[in-house]
Amino acid sequence: MKANIGLIEKNAQQIALILNKLLADEFVLYAKTRNYHWNYEGDNFIEMHKFFESLYTELEDVIDEIAERVRKIGHYAEGRLKEYLKLTDLTEPSTTTKQGEQVRNLLDDHETMARYIREKITEVDKLKDVGTVDYLTQLIQKHEKAAWMLRSYLGK
Repeated sequence: MKANIGLIEKNAQQIALILNKLLADEFVLYAKTRNYHWNYEGDNFIEMHKFFESLYTELEDVIDEIAERVRKIGHYAEGRLKEYLKLTDLTEPSTTTKQGEQVRNLLDDHETMARYIREKITEVDKLKDVGTVDYLTQLIQKHEKAAWMLRSYLGK
């Protein structure tokens, strides 16, 4: 049964595509962060282990929220890894256990996410979905905060 929430179906379909691409990006970022949590080596292991854990825990919630937003507008959330890899713009660099490389990689991804979301807020607003605009506005703040914290680790 389609959702009858005041969205034109054509618009809801476009928004679902945007959100599913975002879901794929968030999942790839989650996996990368989890990988770094498991595989960091260095003198401040405990601190970085806990820091990466806080980042991926936040991303777990984000992933669930995006999938639920797709469902709320009457569409299906993507949940297959092979589809995530087709949809995402994020890359997985070579394996590293070095803090600086890990932090730089995550910083680049969080900044990429912030730019993507900022661009899509305008697009979703034109599609007249204030609920998704509100959600994306809150989400961009999470990525900006993560980027700020990661940037601070690099001292830049």
